[in-house]
Amino acid sequence: MTLLTAEFKFEKETHDFGKIPAGKPVSFEYKFNNAGDEPIIIADVQPTCGCSVAEFTKSPVKPGEAGTIKVTFNAETKGPFTKSFIVKSNTKTPVKTLTIKGIVE
Repeated sequence: MTLLTAEFKFEKETHDFGKIPAGKPVSFEYKFNNAGDEPIIIADVQPTCGCSVAEFTKSPVKPGEAGTIKVTFNAETKGPFTKSFIVKSNTKTPVKTLTIKGIVE
């Protein structure tokens, strides 16, 4: 008997913004497909700092369909940054980390 599972297939899991201005929010939309055979249900996407927010597809993403997780970062401190977003879901890998990075000028 095979277990049915939902499975993320992200286009990429790390995004480099390059150089960004301080005090001006930047956003990136992670796109994913459901490569499994059960709907993906995202329970939560938690930023690792208060300077970031995440919006995500709230409805179940059926097998073969696509969804998005949009992350926004508001930089106030100049210098290089790396921020993570913890994605909690019902997938084969129930906790996934998406990362953004760049340099605030």
